Amino acid sequence: MSTMHNPPHPGCLIRESMEALNISARELAGQLGVAPSTLQRVLSEKSAISPEMAVRLSAVIGSSDRIWLGLQADYDLWQARQAVDTTQLRRLA
Repeated sequence: MSTMHNPPHPGCLIRESMEALNISARELAGQLGVAPSTLQRVLSEKSAISPEMAVRLSAVIGSSDRIWLGLQADYDLWQARQAVDTTQLRRLA
C-alpha cells in the first residue's frame, strides 16, 4: 500500500514528460492515437488513466503500463481517503 502524501495525478507526470521531450499535446495525442480532447482531459486531471491509455503511454513515453495504472490507483485511493468518512464504520468481527 502506498503511503505517499497527496500523490500527483498521472496527467502531471505526462505534462512533465512532454516538456522534457519538447512535444505539444496535439503531437503527443497523435503519437498515442487518441483525440487531442481525450489527452487534454487527462492532462487537465479531469479524466483518469484507463488501462487502454496506460498501454498507449507505455508504448510511446515509456514505463510499464502497470506503473501508469499504479500511479492512477495511488492518486484515486488518496483522494478517496480524503473524501470518505470512516469514523462511523466498524470492522466485522
